[in-house]
Amino acid sequence: MKLYIADKTCSEAVQITANQLSLDLELVHFDVWNKSTSNGEDFAKVNPLLYVPALKLDTPDEDILTETIIITSYLADQHPEAGLAPAAGTLERTKFNQLLTFLATEIAQKHIPLMRKLLTEEGTEWTRGKLVRAYTVLDERLADGLAWLTGDRFTIADAYVWGTMWHERSGVEISHLKHLMAYKARMDVHS
Repeated sequence: MKLYIADKTCSEAVQITANQLSLDLELVHFDVWNKSTSNGEDFAKVNPLLYVPALKLDTPDEDILTETIIITSYLADQHPEAGLAPAAGTLERTKFNQLLTFLATEIAQKHIPLMRKLLTEEGTEWTRGKLVRAYTVLDERLADGLAWLTGDRFTIADAYVWGTMWHERSGVEISHLKHLMAYKARMDVHS
Protein backbone atom coordinates (compact mmCIF):
# COMPACT_ATOMS: atom_id res chain seq x y z
CA MET A 1 0.00 0.00 0.00
CA LYS A 2 1.08 3.55 -0.68
CA LEU A 3 0.21 6.33 1.77
CA TYR A 4 0.29 9.96 0.67
CA ILE A 5 0.90 12.32 3.58
CA ALA A 6 2.01 15.86 4.32
CA ASP A 7 3.71 17.30 7.37
CA LYS A 8 1.50 18.93 9.99
CA THR A 9 -1.75 17.73 8.45
CA CYS A 10 -4.39 15.27 9.62
CA SER A 11 -2.68 12.68 7.41
CA GLU A 12 -0.36 12.16 10.39
CA ALA A 13 -3.30 10.35 12.06
CA VAL A 14 -3.17 7.73 9.31
CA GLN A 15 0.58 7.38 9.70
CA ILE A 16 0.17 6.92 13.47
CA THR A 17 -2.51 4.30 12.85
CA ALA A 18 -0.25 2.45 10.40
CA ASN A 19 2.59 2.60 12.94
CA GLN A 20 0.32 1.20 15.66
CA LEU A 21 -0.46 -1.69 13.33
CA SER A 22 3.19 -2.15 12.29
CA LEU A 23 2.19 -1.77 8.63
CA ASP A 24 4.94 -1.43 6.08
CA LEU A 25 3.52 1.27 3.83
CA GLU A 26 5.30 3.16 1.09
CA LEU A 27 5.16 6.79 2.22
CA VAL A 28 4.87 9.52 -0.38
CA HIS A 29 5.16 13.07 0.92
CA PHE A 30 2.99 15.69 -0.73
CA ASP A 31 4.12 19.32 -0.65
CA VAL A 32 0.83 21.16 -0.25
CA TRP A 33 2.26 24.50 -1.39
CA ASN A 34 4.19 23.35 -4.47
CA LYS A 35 1.72 20.52 -5.27
CA SER A 36 4.58 18.08 -5.75
CA THR A 37 5.32 14.62 -4.36
CA SER A 38 8.52 13.14 -3.01
CA ASN A 39 8.48 10.50 -5.76
CA GLY A 40 7.63 12.86 -8.65
CA GLU A 41 4.17 11.36 -9.11
CA ASP A 42 1.33 13.61 -10.30
CA PHE A 43 -0.77 13.82 -7.15
CA ALA A 44 -3.77 15.20 -9.05
CA LYS A 45 -4.16 11.70 -10.52
CA VAL A 46 -4.30 10.28 -6.99
CA ASN A 47 -6.67 12.87 -5.55
CA PRO A 48 -7.95 15.56 -7.94
CA LEU A 49 -8.87 17.71 -4.93
CA LEU A 50 -5.14 17.84 -4.01
CA TYR A 51 -5.32 17.01 -0.33
CA VAL A 52 -4.02 14.26 1.88
CA PRO A 53 -4.32 11.65 3.19
CA ALA A 54 -4.76 9.24 0.36
CA LEU A 55 -4.14 5.51 0.54
CA LYS A 56 -3.56 3.50 -2.62
CA LEU A 57 -4.49 -0.10 -1.92
CA ASP A 58 -2.81 -3.19 -3.28
CA THR A 59 -6.01 -4.24 -5.02
CA PRO A 60 -6.17 -5.17 -8.72
CA ASP A 61 -7.67 -1.75 -9.50
CA GLU A 62 -5.33 0.07 -7.09
CA ASP A 63 -8.32 1.54 -5.31
CA ILE A 64 -7.66 4.86 -3.58
CA LEU A 65 -9.19 5.83 -0.27
CA THR A 66 -9.27 9.43 0.95
CA GLU A 67 -10.45 11.15 4.14
CA THR A 68 -8.76 10.58 7.47
CA ILE A 69 -11.65 8.87 9.23
CA ILE A 70 -12.30 6.57 6.26
CA ILE A 71 -8.68 5.45 5.95
CA THR A 72 -8.07 5.02 9.68
CA SER A 73 -11.37 3.14 10.08
CA TYR A 74 -10.52 0.89 7.13
CA LEU A 75 -7.10 0.06 8.59
CA ALA A 76 -8.58 -0.55 12.05
CA ASP A 77 -11.23 -2.85 10.56
CA GLN A 78 -8.59 -4.81 8.68
CA HIS A 79 -6.86 -5.49 12.02
CA PRO A 80 -9.66 -5.79 14.62
CA GLU A 81 -7.32 -7.59 17.03
CA ALA A 82 -5.49 -4.27 17.60
CA GLY A 83 -8.61 -2.71 19.14
CA LEU A 84 -8.15 0.65 17.42
CA ALA A 85 -11.91 0.94 16.83
CA PRO A 86 -15.01 -0.84 18.11
CA ALA A 87 -16.43 -3.64 15.99
CA ALA A 88 -18.28 -2.52 12.87
CA GLY A 89 -22.05 -2.75 13.02
CA THR A 90 -22.33 -2.19 16.77
CA LEU A 91 -23.88 0.71 18.66
CA GLU A 92 -20.47 1.30 20.23
CA ARG A 93 -19.05 1.76 16.72
CA THR A 94 -21.85 4.13 15.75
CA LYS A 95 -21.07 6.29 18.79
CA PHE A 96 -17.37 6.07 17.93
CA ASN A 97 -18.12 7.20 14.35
CA GLN A 98 -20.07 10.09 15.84
CA LEU A 99 -16.93 11.08 17.78
CA LEU A 100 -14.78 10.81 14.63
CA THR A 101 -17.22 13.00 12.70
CA PHE A 102 -17.19 15.55 15.54
CA LEU A 103 -13.39 15.64 15.38
CA ALA A 104 -13.48 16.13 11.60
CA THR A 105 -16.13 18.83 11.49
CA GLU A 106 -15.74 20.68 14.76
CA ILE A 107 -11.96 20.58 15.13
CA ALA A 108 -10.02 19.68 11.99
CA GLN A 109 -12.08 21.70 9.51
CA LYS A 110 -12.47 24.72 11.81
CA HIS A 111 -8.69 25.24 11.97
CA ILE A 112 -8.12 25.50 8.22
CA PRO A 113 -9.63 28.96 7.54
CA LEU A 114 -7.81 30.29 10.61
CA MET A 115 -4.43 28.94 9.53
CA ARG A 116 -4.90 30.23 5.99
CA LYS A 117 -6.15 33.59 7.26
CA LEU A 118 -9.33 33.40 5.21
CA LEU A 119 -11.68 34.99 7.73
CA THR A 120 -12.70 38.48 8.74
CA GLU A 121 -11.81 39.58 12.26
CA GLU A 122 -15.35 38.73 13.38
CA GLY A 123 -15.19 35.34 11.64
CA THR A 124 -11.83 34.60 13.24
CA GLU A 125 -13.17 35.35 16.72
CA TRP A 126 -16.28 33.23 16.15
CA THR A 127 -14.30 30.27 14.76
CA ARG A 128 -11.77 30.37 17.59
CA GLY A 129 -14.68 30.35 20.05
CA LYS A 130 -16.16 27.30 18.32
CA LEU A 131 -12.82 25.51 18.57
CA VAL A 132 -12.45 26.32 22.27
CA ARG A 133 -15.94 24.88 22.85
CA ALA A 134 -15.09 21.75 20.86
CA TYR A 135 -11.83 21.23 22.73
CA THR A 136 -13.75 21.81 25.98
CA VAL A 137 -16.00 18.87 25.05
CA LEU A 138 -12.87 16.72 24.80
CA ASP A 139 -11.51 18.14 28.07
CA GLU A 140 -14.76 17.28 29.85
CA ARG A 141 -14.71 13.81 28.34
CA LEU A 142 -11.24 13.28 29.81
CA ALA A 143 -12.18 14.75 33.22
CA ASP A 144 -13.39 11.36 34.46
CA GLY A 145 -9.81 10.13 34.47
CA LEU A 146 -9.87 8.49 31.05
CA ALA A 147 -6.40 7.88 29.67
CA TRP A 148 -7.72 8.09 26.11
CA LEU A 149 -10.86 9.51 24.51
CA THR A 150 -12.84 6.28 24.76
CA GLY A 151 -11.29 4.67 27.82
CA ASP A 152 -8.05 2.93 28.65
CA ARG A 153 -7.14 2.02 25.08
CA PHE A 154 -5.55 4.18 22.36
CA THR A 155 -7.78 4.34 19.26
CA ILE A 156 -7.84 5.97 15.86
CA ALA A 157 -9.80 8.84 17.48
CA ASP A 158 -6.74 9.61 19.61
CA ALA A 159 -4.53 9.50 16.54
CA TYR A 160 -6.90 11.94 14.81
CA VAL A 161 -6.85 14.40 17.71
CA TRP A 162 -3.05 14.30 17.81
CA GLY A 163 -2.92 14.88 14.06
CA THR A 164 -5.14 17.95 14.37
CA MET A 165 -3.77 19.69 17.47
CA TRP A 166 -3.23 22.87 15.48
CA HIS A 167 -4.39 25.27 18.18
CA GLU A 168 -1.05 27.08 18.34
CA ARG A 169 -0.91 27.56 14.56
CA SER A 170 -4.45 28.90 14.44
CA GLY A 171 -4.23 31.08 17.54
CA VAL A 172 -6.70 29.13 19.68
CA GLU A 173 -5.93 29.41 23.37
CA ILE A 174 -6.69 26.11 25.13
CA SER A 175 -3.90 25.86 27.71
CA HIS A 176 -6.54 26.28 30.45
CA LEU A 177 -8.01 22.89 29.50
CA LYS A 178 -5.90 20.87 31.94
CA HIS A 179 -7.25 17.40 31.15
CA LEU A 180 -6.76 17.97 27.43
CA MET A 181 -3.22 19.29 27.93
CA ALA A 182 -2.28 16.24 30.05
CA TYR A 183 -3.82 14.04 27.34
CA LYS A 184 -1.78 15.85 24.66
CA ALA A 185 1.39 15.18 26.68
CA ARG A 186 0.51 11.46 26.82
CA MET A 187 -0.12 11.42 23.08
CA ASP A 188 3.20 13.12 22.36
CA VAL A 189 4.95 10.20 24.06
CA HIS A 190 2.66 7.53 22.54
CA SER A 191 2.63 8.75 18.93
